[in-house]
Amino acid sequence: MDAPATTLTDTFGRRHDYLRISLTERCNMRCTYCMPEEGIPLRPREQFMRQQEVLAIAEVFTGLGVRKVRLTGGEPLVRNDAEAIVRGLARLPVELAITTNGVLVDRFIPAFHAAGLRKVNVSLDSLRPERVAAITRRDHYQQVMGNIELLHREGFDLKVNVVLLRGVNDDEIGDFVQWGADHGVPVRFIEFMPFDGNRWNMERTVPQAEVLRKLRERFGEDALQTVPGEAHDTARHYRLRGATATFGIIASVSNPFCDTCNRLRLTADGKLKNCLFAGAETDLLTAHRRGEDIAPLILRSVLHKARRRGGMEDLEQLSDPAQHGANRAMVAIGG
Repeated sequence: MDAPATTLTDTFGRRHDYLRISLTERCNMRCTYCMPEEGIPLRPREQFMRQQEVLAIAEVFTGLGVRKVRLTGGEPLVRNDAEAIVRGLARLPVELAITTNGVLVDRFIPAFHAAGLRKVNVSLDSLRPERVAAITRRDHYQQVMGNIELLHREGFDLKVNVVLLRGVNDDEIGDFVQWGADHGVPVRFIEFMPFDGNRWNMERTVPQAEVLRKLRERFGEDALQTVPGEAHDTARHYRLRGATATFGIIASVSNPFCDTCNRLRLTADGKLKNCLFAGAETDLLTAHRRGEDIAPLILRSVLHKARRRGGMEDLEQLSDPAQHGANRAMVAIGG
C-alpha cells in the first residue's frame, strides 16, 4: 500500500517526496566551489553505502512517500556499480534523475534508456575551454560539450547547470542564455553557496537581481519573459522572447525557495541531511546495518527541519563562518 502523501511532512507543512542520493565523494574533477584545493580525506570503503544498502534505504524512503530520486556525487558515474544501482532504483515507484559533470555520461546512455532515466543535469561553468580547466582543475571541456550534444540528440530532458562566480565567469551570463536559446538547451544559473573549504563570501556571489539586470542590459528591457514553474521548483524560470528553451536562476543565497522545499539528501556514507545548508545529520547507515527500522529516524529528521537554510535565517547568519563552516564540503554532500 502506498504511504499517504503527508507522511514526510515537517512542522511548516512542507511535504517531502524528493530524495537526492550521493553515490560517492569521489570525483574526476576538482571544482573550486565544490572541493577544497587540497581535496578531502579518502576514507575506507566500508564507511560508505554498498549497492544493496543504497537500494534498501531508498526503498524505505519510497515507502514513506518519496516519488523522485536524483543521483549525485561527487561524480556518481565514477562509481563502478553505478549502472547496477540505476537498474535497481528503476524497479522502485520513482522518477529517476541524475546530476553529472558529463565526462563519462556517453558510456551510460543505453543504461539510462533501459531504466527510464530521462532527466539529466550536466554541470558546465564556462563556454571557454581555458576557463573550464581553471574552474575544474581538469581539462575535460571537449568531452563534456560532446556529451551535452549527445544527450540532446538522444532526447533526454537535459539541463545545463552553471555556478556563477564573480570575477570568474559572470561575464558569460548573456553568452550562456544565447547559447541555450540557439541550441534548445535549458540553462540554470546557481548562486555560489557556502560550504566547508570553498572560501565563500557574499562578494563572490552573483545574486538573482544582478543576473536579471545584466541580461536586460544585453538583450533589452522587454526581452525576458517570465515562465511559470512547478510548485517545488528551485529555480525561477525565464526565456528570451521568441526562444523555446528556458533559463533559470537558483537563488539559494539571495532569494531562497525554502518555503516550498520538498527535498531530502542522503550522503554517500548514509547520513540524512534534511537541508543542503544544515550541519546536523542523521546516521541511517549504521542503524540499517544493525537491522533497525530507519523509518522513525527519517520521520524525526524531517520533523525537525528548520524553516530556512538549516536555521540560518538571514544573510548575516549565512555569512558567519562559525555557522556555515559546520557543514561538509559540497563534494561530500552531493550536488
